Amino acid sequence: MTTMQFTRTTSATPDQFLAALTDFGPGRSEIFPNSADGFLEVHDQGEGFADVTEGSRGIWERLRYDWSDPHRVVLTTTDSNVWGGGSGHTYTLTPEPGGGTRVDVNVVREGKGVRGWLVERVVALGGKRVLGKALDQTIRAVEARDQAQ
Repeated sequence: MTTMQFTRTTSATPDQFLAALTDFGPGRSEIFPNSADGFLEVHDQGEGFADVTEGSRGIWERLRYDWSDPHRVVLTTTDSNVWGGGSGHTYTLTPEPGGGTRVDVNVVREGKGVRGWLVERVVALGGKRVLGKALDQTIRAVEARDQAQ
């Protein structure tokens, strides 16, 4: 099992970041580069939760999003072609005293099957850099989205 942790700050408020994280409409890939619109399928959505399949580059996962606590969003992998049941993401959104938000992200990857094990090894070796860049892109996109509104 591979675990990666990231911390970033953004000028966006926790509510603005949560709104982007839980917007499963068209153009999601502009905010989250690892979520290609062609893979996106919302199976169910309600107050504080969603059941969504997303992915890119041949890797997909079905995730249960839980934002019943709007400052802690938990994404639990329920099915995937490469990730096992221990996989998922947790976003903790902490308001900063001067405005903005500290975003703490914990990513857990547990490979499933031979392909999953191999992909997990690749993620263990270079995933922190790649996923860190993707998070930086997400932060910039959320800030740009909020300035446009």
